[in-house]
Amino acid sequence: MFGLTEEQISDFGMSFGIGAFMLYMLFIIGEIAWKSKAGKTGTVILFFVLSFGMLGFIAKLVIQKLLGL
Repeated sequence: MFGLTEEQISDFGMSFGIGAFMLYMLFIIGEIAWKSKAGKTGTVILFFVLSFGMLGFIAKLVIQKLLGL
């Protein structure tokens, strides 16, 4: 499709597609904090706890790039 291989399309989706989805999830976490009137400490805790899985995914990508896998 459009002169791209399946591997190139998959790589694009895993980098930019997942990245866009992560930004949207951060927006949702911010909305939850704002609507629940969590305050500064509650907002920090919400962002830390709910985005901890995203941090692991980003760390995996960085480790793969550093090791050349």
